[in-house]
Amino acid sequence: MADNEIIWKERKRTLFGLPWSFTVYKLTKEKLMVTTGFLSKHEEETRLYRVMDLALNRTLGQRMFGLGTIHVISADKSTPEFDIAGIKDSEKIKEMLSDMVEEERVRKRVSGREYMVDHDDDDDDDDDR
Repeated sequence: MADNEIIWKERKRTLFGLPWSFTVYKLTKEKLMVTTGFLSKHEEETRLYRVMDLALNRTLGQRMFGLGTIHVISADKSTPEFDIAGIKDSEKIKEMLSDMVEEERVRKRVSGREYMVDHDDDDDDDDDR
């Protein structure tokens, strides 16, 4: 499978679960992309190994139409938090995304410790050895 091959693609669903939106989500082996806009397009990209946490939210209205919203927290500076909103099969997609994040972290040899920042120790000396 090529690294840029689209594994999952979904349009944000709105009224009655219909895909009447200009927001499109795409997932490849290495990244998650969110494209918004009609005349002017804007695309945000988050590398999977940078995803730190996923949460699934499903309102009553979303559950009635088989939808859900995945809240993503990442170590990405431009988009530290965002939602994959109003998608079908949200539980399945969240689990798939979670598994792919872990696979990509193992592949890139990235651990959660690399995202921890000590804001109290801003100096560059080595006094904490």
